[in-house]
Amino acid sequence: MSHLTYAEAIVVGLFQGVTELFPVSSLGHSVLIPALVGGQWARDLNVSAPKSPYLAFIVGLHVATAVALLAFFWRDWLRIIGGLLTSVRDRQVQTPDQRLAWMLILATIPVGISGLALEHLFRTVLGKPIPAAIFLTLNGVILYGGERLRRRAPAGAGAPEAAGATGPVSPAGHAGQTRTAARQAARTDLASDGRLATLGFAEATLIGSAQILALLPGISRSGVTMVAGLVRGLSHEDAARFSFLLATPVILAAGTLKIPDLTGPLGAGIGGQVLAGSLCSGIGAYLSVRYLVRYFQTRTLTPFAIYCTVAGLASLAHLTLT
Repeated sequence: MSHLTYAEAIVVGLFQGVTELFPVSSLGHSVLIPALVGGQWARDLNVSAPKSPYLAFIVGLHVATAVALLAFFWRDWLRIIGGLLTSVRDRQVQTPDQRLAWMLILATIPVGISGLALEHLFRTVLGKPIPAAIFLTLNGVILYGGERLRRRAPAGAGAPEAAGATGPVSPAGHAGQTRTAARQAARTDLASDGRLATLGFAEATLIGSAQILALLPGISRSGVTMVAGLVRGLSHEDAARFSFLLATPVILAAGTLKIPDLTGPLGAGIGGQVLAGSLCSGIGAYLSVRYLVRYFQTRTLTPFAIYCTVAGLASLAHLTLT
């Protein structure tokens, strides 16, 4: 049976937490990094190997990633869950929170069904380094193509609010600025959720269905959903926000389904490694989403497209020529 060292768990945990939210494919990196390092790493960290705890480990890390997303978007989820409850109680879908709640449910159903039906097939057939390198390259093409094909959002949509004047301030002034920044962030979040709620249910379901492509190692869940949102006319900020909200229930469910594997024979002797990897994954995910929601207020997917294309082609060359 394969083993999992603390060094492997920590490195994989960090990469999983970061690459799950950056549009560069966590599964692709989880397959490619061990293969490129080689040696014991390639033997221990093989998602397609029979009776290996590695797949259960990396998918189990999704729980930590989902917790990080819930911690960051907790205000949004309180509103969304409240909207769902009032919608069921009143038998209506009128408010933005009610619409957003049902949009997220409908948009999650296709990938949930596909994951249950296809995950094992994709893992055993395609969860290998060369297919992962090919799909990572394709992910870069998708990201770049999305930028080229996207509908331009209306001027000012998703734009951050103007910053206040800067200069020396007292401690009381710092506290006031912090409260003001928090209120501005809350207003920005509400405005973004309001814009997302104007999507049609069919459009939201189409965007959510793009997550099915992320079952392929090398295709990014956040990347393809952002591209789908951009093509439907969302701004980068709103597309990223919708992508992260969509990802939360999916990765939480995927991680929860793997917990029995980690507590059973496959997880024997690696409990400490699982905890260490989960901690690193959660921290990496929280810092990543905090950075990305700001990044996409003013920037695009193009740098990630370049990275994926170069990294995928370089990995493919290394794996086939050495």
